[in-house]
Amino acid sequence: MPLFSCIHRHKLLKYTRLTPPLPAIQLAKRLMIHAVASIVAVVCYLAASVPQMRHLLSRRQRNHERAQPNRRLFLILSLLAVSAHGISNFGTIFTPLGVDLGIFRVASLIAWFICLLALLNTLRRPIETSAAILYPISCIAILVSLSAQGPDVYLQNLSAGMISHIILSILAYSVLAICAVQALVLSAQERELKHHHLQGILRALPPLQTMEAMLFEGLWLGVILLTTAIATGAIYVDNLLAQHLLHKTVFSVAAWIIFASLLWGHSVRGWRGHLAVRWTLIGFGALVLAYFGTKFVLELILHR
Repeated sequence: MPLFSCIHRHKLLKYTRLTPPLPAIQLAKRLMIHAVASIVAVVCYLAASVPQMRHLLSRRQRNHERAQPNRRLFLILSLLAVSAHGISNFGTIFTPLGVDLGIFRVASLIAWFICLLALLNTLRRPIETSAAILYPISCIAILVSLSAQGPDVYLQNLSAGMISHIILSILAYSVLAICAVQALVLSAQERELKHHHLQGILRALPPLQTMEAMLFEGLWLGVILLTTAIATGAIYVDNLLAQHLLHKTVFSVAAWIIFASLLWGHSVRGWRGHLAVRWTLIGFGALVLAYFGTKFVLELILHR
């Protein structure tokens, strides 16, 4: 079953003028909390990522006099940013009219999951430099989610099974998105090492063996989450053709086959290097088409 398949279930509610408005005080309070959380998230993300950017640039220019960014301050700012980002997502997705899982809302939610997973991974390994890329992207996702209107489509009366399917799907997509980024970085590292020209930003990253181990750890976790997401979708999603979900199902299952084949090849035949990078990117491409490609066409072009 496809990622986020419940978005197109028959229990959809479109906003109309007949919807009773919230009390003015309650609405103002929700908007204020949401706005403050969004601002705090953006400010903390930028405050945590700027020192990492400056550190990477100094390494690129071979300026080793600049001290390492304060790790404790980075972790505090990251925790505040991720927490505020989560509150911001809660306000935009869980509205008084129902659950809004439009393309921009989900993009911000995925960015939040990615930053959360990256922060947890930072506690195990010194990979703070990833914030130089991930955190600015999350800032953009927050701002776009706030400003973009999108279609006024809401879900109501979701069962526990459908909610679990949504959460598992977003987690799977987030983990595999991190794997795709790691695959690109791994390819760049390997290419530079072969030419004995490793410098700049790549010098600040963990060793090649560590990056490859992190890639396959992430792939295992992502495939497990994707498997459970597909299983819950198979149980709780009905009538795929009527809900425009057949194409999502095909691409999601194709992505699962690609990732599972890569893990089998790595375990049995020792696949690694460029082959692992290629298969990871192809699998993630299928996953992108399963959700964002078809959802972009349905929501923003066909307005369904």
